[in-house]
Amino acid sequence: MSAAATVLTYFSHCNSVRVESGCWMMYERPNYTGYQYFVRRGEYPDYQRWMGFNGSVRSCRTIPQHRGSYRMRVYERPEFGGQSMEFMDDCESVYDRFRYQDIHSCNVMDGYWIMYEQPNYRGRQYFMRPGEYRRYSDWGGMSSRIGSFRRIMDSC
Repeated sequence: MSAAATVLTYFSHCNSVRVESGCWMMYERPNYTGYQYFVRRGEYPDYQRWMGFNGSVRSCRTIPQHRGSYRMRVYERPEFGGQSMEFMDDCESVYDRFRYQDIHSCNVMDGYWIMYEQPNYRGRQYFMRPGEYRRYSDWGGMSSRIGSFRRIMDSC
């Protein structure tokens, strides 16, 4: 399968996945939309193993390896407004470190990250590549609720 494949033409549901190399984001819908699922090398015998909400996978893309530093600045308001905080490492509880449960905008300066809707790297996932995200919908968020995030390290 190519690095940026549309899976819809191959099958209607994905019951298991084997990742032979690299890190990938799988998406519930075509064109990299809907629920997002991060997977790395390994076996995923059912969708619950990749933290899936259902067995629907319609598109996927490989995550490039990143060598170097990781930096991301999060903001409490849209358009980079309000309080902000810069992170260079994983955060298992946004509220404990940032004192806000919602992130409305974000600037990823270096590296690739995964944001999670709940603390302790659980819940809905969002792939964050370098760039400016002026509102949570820019990263595919259904709400501004972010509970944790972590770097995608070179171990893929």
